[in-house]
Amino acid sequence: MGRVRTPVPARDSYLRAWSVTHGGYDPATGGALVRRWLGLTYLLARPLAALGAPPAAVTAVAAALPALALAPAAAGGRWPLLAGVIVLASAVLDSLDGAVAILRDRVSPAGFVLDSVADRVADALYLIALWLLGAPGWLAVAAAAALFLLEYTRARAGNAGFGEIGVVTVGERPTRVILTVVGLLAAGVLPGLREPVAAVATAAVLAVAVVGLGQLAAVLRRVLRRR
Repeated sequence: MGRVRTPVPARDSYLRAWSVTHGGYDPATGGALVRRWLGLTYLLARPLAALGAPPAAVTAVAAALPALALAPAAAGGRWPLLAGVIVLASAVLDSLDGAVAILRDRVSPAGFVLDSVADRVADALYLIALWLLGAPGWLAVAAAAALFLLEYTRARAGNAGFGEIGVVTVGERPTRVILTVVGLLAAGVLPGLREPVAAVATAAVLAVAVVGLGQLAAVLRRVLRRR
């Protein structure tokens, strides 16, 4: 007997459910990039949902996958190219756990918490990869502190009733992932410049996290003044 496939909702139903889990944000009113990304995640998550993949398992794999980037990041030569590909793959996979949960109607508070923890684990591994690539340790620690403070502030604001989407800052996780991937790929293309490339990529992560925190704080201040 073949494997039983679970019926999967249509794309429009998925987008409506996604909107409900993201504070009522309507993808139709967002930019073309948002709509295309959601369409891509639907296409990639659909087979996983049809096969009955547990969302928690997808989350766990997405969190652990960046660990495989550490060795090639430290190896030098062209190996950081592989590290960049692994980080990119982990970021794509990370976007699928929520999509699988929606498609399988398995969205839960526990899943939300697990996904948040997994994201922070992956964030830490990305910065460790940049440190192994050649970034100064103090710079990697500063970037970690800034991005964790940004995410903590957003989480606390959400607990206080501030919408989950709230404000899209320059320091969002996709931006940080892109900077990490670009840094790793650039170091693989230019092995002789791996240390300065790693430092620039890490400094860029620090910069966008700090600016993002400022943007979020400014919006929160305006919202709280109206209450």
